[in-house]
Amino acid sequence: MLIRPMVREEVDLLVEWAAGEGWNPGLRDADAFWATDPDGFVAAEIDGDIVGGGSIVAYGRSYGFMGFFLVRPDRRGHGLGRELWFTRRSLLLERLEPGAAIEMDGVFAMEHFYRAGGFVAQHRDLRFTGVAGDHTTPPTAAATSVDVVDVADVPFGLIEDYDRAHFPAPRPAFLRRWLAVPGGHAVASVDDDRCRGYAVIRPARVGHRIGPLFADDAAVAEALFASVTQRVAGATVFLDVPERNADAMALVARHGMQEVFGCARMTLGDPPSLPWDEIFGVTTFEIG
Repeated sequence: MLIRPMVREEVDLLVEWAAGEGWNPGLRDADAFWATDPDGFVAAEIDGDIVGGGSIVAYGRSYGFMGFFLVRPDRRGHGLGRELWFTRRSLLLERLEPGAAIEMDGVFAMEHFYRAGGFVAQHRDLRFTGVAGDHTTPPTAAATSVDVVDVADVPFGLIEDYDRAHFPAPRPAFLRRWLAVPGGHAVASVDDDRCRGYAVIRPARVGHRIGPLFADDAAVAEALFASVTQRVAGATVFLDVPERNADAMALVARHGMQEVFGCARMTLGDPPSLPWDEIFGVTTFEIG
């Protein structure tokens, strides 16, 4: 088996495979993923035929994220996945400075495998789904006093700084595409030239996915959630919530959203220090 870098078109194939597994990727996710790190995708090939792949995205040399770990169904059960996964881990370690953390969102059934590779579980990220614009659940009184505007009307630097406080590394190339994904919506709350939170909703294979949803507190998160969901009223929406954030869990409960999937956030090395009480929805399970 040859493990080699992917070209851009092959990332689309990886996204298609992810859709076949029920991961429900966004329709234009691959563009933002590729912009983040064009060297962060590898293919496993046998006799010129791609049998597996995955991402090893490096954010500079300080942080890495492994995702999109897939072996074609007809090639499973022969040890190819193990070889692919450990090779990916080694390649990403080589791209980072010594001691840099690598993280991943691993499905629960594979958690034992990832532990054997040195990863330690930190918490659970749980996917919830519901119907957007369900007016039977009005915003909280505190949320109605929060001003929400389109991200296009906010200086990019404010959003970038806020994102940096809630993600382990700078990611400007990713953000510029993520905030302007075709068919999506990005909103923010800004007060006295300071960002208090932002959220993005984008079309997926099924419905729309929300992520990230970062906010100073529950009221801001509620206002951002209400804003993006009202823009796709009647559609199925998904939000990936870190279980450790009690206010985030309360938000999805208030809106009658149902848990449908989950992953373990796992870390190789020292876990990044993040304000998890301000992370109401992670960006993606695929690249962090």
